[in-house]
Amino acid sequence: MTVRRPTLRLTPEALAIVDDARNTIRAGSKSFSLASLLFGRETQIASHFLYVWCRYCDDQVDGEQGGREAQLARLAELRRYTAAAYGPEALQSLPPVFQAFRHVSQGYAIPRFYADELLEGMAMDVRGETYPSVRELELYCYRVAGVVGLMMSHIMGVRSARALDAAAQLGMAMQMTNICRDVLTDAELGRVYLPGDWLAAEGVASTPEAVALPVNRAAVAKVVARVLDEAERRYRIGLSGIGELSFRSALAVSAAAGVYRQIGRFVRARGERAWESRTIVPSGWKRWALFLGVLRVLSSVPGRLVRPWSPVILTETWRLK
Repeated sequence: MTVRRPTLRLTPEALAIVDDARNTIRAGSKSFSLASLLFGRETQIASHFLYVWCRYCDDQVDGEQGGREAQLARLAELRRYTAAAYGPEALQSLPPVFQAFRHVSQGYAIPRFYADELLEGMAMDVRGETYPSVRELELYCYRVAGVVGLMMSHIMGVRSARALDAAAQLGMAMQMTNICRDVLTDAELGRVYLPGDWLAAEGVASTPEAVALPVNRAAVAKVVARVLDEAERRYRIGLSGIGELSFRSALAVSAAAGVYRQIGRFVRARGERAWESRTIVPSGWKRWALFLGVLRVLSSVPGRLVRPWSPVILTETWRLK
């Protein structure tokens, strides 16, 4: 049964948040900003609301002011306000970012479980958890990025369990790409996300100091290549599900995934030199990735003619297997 959503009604405060969200996205994620232009208006606004909430929570937890105790206190506050966004409290009692999140979470029936999982992923960073194997890395990537894909699925009107799985896998692939690009930056912050057993197999200790040593750069590059293999497998699964999305949403997702995928390919190609400077996708390559994304979506047109797309709200939640 198809469930059509009511038109998203925006208060003046919400409209101001939309403007702030656009500016935040342009400054914080040019790739997402570019891809989100391909969404329909309501989907674009809702995705911006979701992005600004995710970014706000991340910034609050990532800040090192006051040390771990202060981070835990800020995390507890984020959990309290997020719970309130799902509750009956008056909208005006919430901070603006959480007003935006209420609009999108309640308007698109996003399960609270997903929001709680995202905050738990941030808590893993606060606690300084380590990643002895790829299994622990998968859990982290699922929490901080896979569930964002799942929340976006509700915004885009998923049709099937296959679409939910594809969305989670695509989010995890993008997070793995981020991790591979930012290995040294994370090490400087005292964090190592690369699987410890893979590092040990290359003779590198799973510590920020060891990962950052220039003498270990070639060995670290080999581990990064293995993580990128995991990401590539998930990109394939994720992109196989774009036929479950509306045409415009499929274009946006395909474009964003194409750019992120290219970042991983550049990191792999640079090998041990990948962290001499930040790996970026030049504008020419971005346009090429967008072009390939359009072709990928166009290939789904015959299936769309046979089975026209219509939005469906799913109430079940998808969990990491």
